[in-house]
Parts: sequence; C-alpha cells; structure tokens
Amino acid sequence: MDILPAIDIRNGRAVRLSQGERGRETVYHGDPVQLAEQFVAEGAQWIHVVDLDRAFGDGDNRETIARVAERVGQRVRLEISGGIRSLETLQEVIALPVSRFVLGTAIVTNPAFVPEAVALAGGERLAAGLDARDGKLAIRGWVDSTDTPIEEAARRVLEGGIRTIIYTDVKRDGMMTGPDLEGAVRLMVLGARVIASGGVATLDDLRRIRAAGLSGAIVGRAIYEGRFSVREAVASVA
Repeated sequence: MDILPAIDIRNGRAVRLSQGERGRETVYHGDPVQLAEQFVAEGAQWIHVVDLDRAFGDGDNRETIARVAERVGQRVRLEISGGIRSLETLQEVIALPVSRFVLGTAIVTNPAFVPEAVALAGGERLAAGLDARDGKLAIRGWVDSTDTPIEEAARRVLEGGIRTIIYTDVKRDGMMTGPDLEGAVRLMVLGARVIASGGVATLDDLRRIRAAGLSGAIVGRAIYEGRFSVREAVASVA
C-alpha cells in the first residue's frame, strides 16, 4: 500500500483547506520545494501535489510544481493534480519527471477527454480524481456539485482505460474524522485500484485502509499537525 503525503499549493505556498473551501485555508509551509525535500528525507516514496489555484480556475502554480518535479522527481514518484482539464494542459506537464497525473472535472464535462488523455499519456500514468459530496460527484475544485453518482463516474473512467481512482469524501477532507472506507470499497469492487483521500487522522486509519484492500492513502493535515510523521506512516503499512 502506498502512502502519499500531500502538498496542496495555493499562491505558491503549501496549504490545507477544510472540506475544500477556499475560505478555510491554513498555510503550513512557505516553500513547497523544501517541503517535498523534507518528505523525501523522511522516506516518502510518493508525493501527491495539488495546484489549488488551477483547480479553482483563478491562476496556476506551474512554475512551483515544475521546481518540485525538477528537485525531487528523480528520487520520489510524484502525482500531480488540480485543473488538468484539457489535452493542452496535460501536454504542458507530461514532460515533467512525474509518475502520475490526476484528471477530475473534465471526466464529466468532456466525455471524450478520458480516452484522448489515455492515448496521449497511457492509462498507467493517469488517475481519476473522483470527489464525492453526499454520494454525488463534485467538480471544479469541489465548488460545484453534480447529479452524477460516484459509481457511475467510476464506471465511465474504467471503461475509458484508467484503472487508478483517487476517492475523496469532500466532507471529511481536512477534518481528520477518518476516511470513508465504505465509499472507497464500493469503487474498488468495480475493478479500480483505489487510493483513499480525506479524513485520515491516525496510524490506525492507515491500517484500516490497508486491511480493506485499498491501494493507497493520501495524507495531509495529520502529518502537518504532528499526529504522525511520514516515516511512521510508511512504516505502519509496511
């Protein structure tokens, strides 16, 4: 099972949001590159990097993400997320030393995007970020809700050739109330490799994710607030 410490970038700084809301932001580090170096030093094998500005549609952090990739991309596997909604955007980042790119909103707004992205990058280098609010898909940085059941979106992704799904229960994200294992397992049963995101608060949460058969966990606030270290997280599921 993979542990993916998260670096969410807004205005060039590493932050965490509560339930994805822009007005509930906590700044944890001024330099995402230094933070990535710290995670690598603590034994991270993956790092999950999110461009929040691009996800919200009010800017981007492409230069910061490029610096992170150039500094640590040869020593750790990077997963990049946030606002990759067109082939042009995917083409911009695909040359970076990044292992996986996460597609989100465009899965719903542009049904042709998934097979086109798979043709460009390959299914193994892509993941689908499926974010649920009350069982329905949330898009555009979680700002908008849809009527699409999360399972329907997952089936669409799998049919398009993407096997990895990052599942987030929006109401749990940043709240440290425990992950939505039931929702994640429902997607795994469909045949997806599922990475749980949102709500992880303890090492026992990570052990429960592993016991459920999920492929990984994205961890943010619990690490930043000292509940456990990256090293302890990795060791807990080894």
